[in-house]
Amino acid sequence: MSDMGAAQSFRQSPIGNRPIVAFDFDGTLTIRDSFTAFLRQRAGVGRWAIGLARMAPALAAYVGDRDRGRIKAASVREFLGGVERPTLETEAEAFCADIWERFMRPDALACWNAWGDTGAHRVIVTASPETTVAPFARRLGAEGLLGTQLAFDSRDRVTGAFAGENCRGEEKVRRLRAAYGDDMTLAAAYGDTSGDTEMIAIAKEKGFRVFTGRP
Repeated sequence: MSDMGAAQSFRQSPIGNRPIVAFDFDGTLTIRDSFTAFLRQRAGVGRWAIGLARMAPALAAYVGDRDRGRIKAASVREFLGGVERPTLETEAEAFCADIWERFMRPDALACWNAWGDTGAHRVIVTASPETTVAPFARRLGAEGLLGTQLAFDSRDRVTGAFAGENCRGEEKVRRLRAAYGDDMTLAAAYGDTSGDTEMIAIAKEKGFRVFTGRP
């Protein structure tokens, strides 16, 4: 049986009257998708190729329906199904340490740090799993992290399902309001894809594809 209330690897901190600033993660703070990079590095060349071949039906379906949540769930089942939570968390920490210097956009980090200097509450809102982004969030000193939540079974193993919706599009706004209240306002929001449009739309400062730097 899935543990749909699985403990999150990162918690929101109280915000008081601090302005809230939301950052997408993949492609905004980073140069490319972090979850794909994590899965590929973890699997290795051979296992990655085999896994993609096994996912052929799901990949074909994605061409037709463009359902990012469904293809992501398929990749979780293929590459992470049955992995114990402590193992996944340890591997995510190692991945962050290994890839950080060649993965994070310097101009995005400068903006992140500048908002931190003002005392803002900086929250990462991402479609990637919270478990794999949490090490990056901690290293950044993020005040909050909202992402897609993996489901774990009674033995604390990845089931291959999500404990909630894929965190993109309108779901990003819903998660922000669930975390900070329906009257929540964003001082700024930054993103780089159509999955960030709704989040950016509710922010006073709208940052779409403003970061282009590379390490």
